[in-house]
Amino acid sequence: MLKSEDFSDRSPLLDSGDGETAVNEGAGQRRISRGTSYCIIGVLFVVNLINYMDRYTVAGVLDMVQPYYGLNSSQDGLIQTVFVITYMICSPMFGYLGDRYSRKYLMVVGILFWSGITLASSFIDKDHFWVFLMLRALVGVGEASYVTVAPTIIADLFHDSMRTIMLIIFNVAVPCGSGLGYIVGSNVAKLLGGWQWALRVTPGFGVICAILILILPEPTRGSADGGTNLNKTSFLQDLKELFTNKTLVLSSLGFTCVAFVTGTLALWAPIFIHDSMIFQERTVQQSSDSVSLIFGVITVVAGLTGVAIGGETSRRLKTRYPRADPIICAGGMIVGAPLLFFALYVCRYNTTVAWVLIFFGETAVCINWSIVNDILLYVVIPTRRALASAGQIFVCHALGDASSPYIVGLVSDALAKGYSQPATTPIVQFATLQIALYVTPFVSVLGGTFFLAASMFVVEDRNAAERATDVPSCCIRDCVYATGSR
Repeated sequence: MLKSEDFSDRSPLLDSGDGETAVNEGAGQRRISRGTSYCIIGVLFVVNLINYMDRYTVAGVLDMVQPYYGLNSSQDGLIQTVFVITYMICSPMFGYLGDRYSRKYLMVVGILFWSGITLASSFIDKDHFWVFLMLRALVGVGEASYVTVAPTIIADLFHDSMRTIMLIIFNVAVPCGSGLGYIVGSNVAKLLGGWQWALRVTPGFGVICAILILILPEPTRGSADGGTNLNKTSFLQDLKELFTNKTLVLSSLGFTCVAFVTGTLALWAPIFIHDSMIFQERTVQQSSDSVSLIFGVITVVAGLTGVAIGGETSRRLKTRYPRADPIICAGGMIVGAPLLFFALYVCRYNTTVAWVLIFFGETAVCINWSIVNDILLYVVIPTRRALASAGQIFVCHALGDASSPYIVGLVSDALAKGYSQPATTPIVQFATLQIALYVTPFVSVLGGTFFLAASMFVVEDRNAAERATDVPSCCIRDCVYATGSR
């Protein structure tokens, strides 16, 4: 096993050594009060909420988008895939910028960009699906600027268990926003008589949040960890250190499996459940928008429950058991696998039982949301956190939800060729999607394996990061820090 003394990640305390000017983060420190810190968290939470609402609004009205543009299953999956591709490609760029320039201005530009693009995509007519697809891809550019840097701001405001609590609050927005995307999207579309109106909800909130971010101050990097005098190093040096961080690499691979599972279910679960009700050869009492509403509510409640259980379990255990975090993540993934498997299987017989199993399966998988962010923040030094977050985003989407919805759609279309009826016929679509979706529980087990492997290195990597920052964790009080003061 790699020992902590084997790490050489001390370069941020020295000159960058490659001819670049090393900028001292201690210069121009900003004092941020406790109340202002909480206000910043509140704004970041709201932005994260509408961010995920926007992502899954299309999934909530997919049954309307599909006939409007005349799409098959693989084209449906492509809507989510193109967004995630641009999102993951742009993340490393914003990670690099986020470690070196003003993070709040990066977020403002990104929020205004994706808000405008989302609004524009709602006006594309049925003969120009490729334009709609291109605009959905561009939304990923704006969202990448926010998601890569927001957790690093939280890390610079809070430390230890207070940081864990704030990450729980921040990440509660993920399932809540995802669920609201289904709920608000389907209901607004039904109320106003067109799916396009669903895409016109979040842009206004985005503009308001951008203004609030401009008003609020930005903390100095490393302030909560006492590392305000850290120097930036070269991009290649940063990459080298991050790639040799075993905990970061393994937990990122584990989170990739989370993205694969959640990304697949997010797009396909509502239409799959509705098809299953028709497959059961009974009168369908619920319309497709009602199914989206139920799935949205389940996603919100399961996400809230999972994030809360995971975060609180982590907060209570990791002080006594330093390897607890990745083990908790592994447990959630492994427990969720059989629940998801039987949910898919029982759909052909009983929809109510399937809903229950989906709820508990999603709850188990959501246990790791805040914990994975926390792991990244304490095994990586402050001046590399944005790049580390961007790298994790790139990997988990490149190998996870960028490809999984499209792959499932392709498999479904390929299997449908064996049927005499069209691929989009509900009975055929259900039968083929059921087989294609069986991949998700197996990927969930694989994710649990990666997290278990990460538990072997997490203590050594955390010690190395604390030593590089040059502030022992025992010397930092477990509270909110006003930047520049203790």
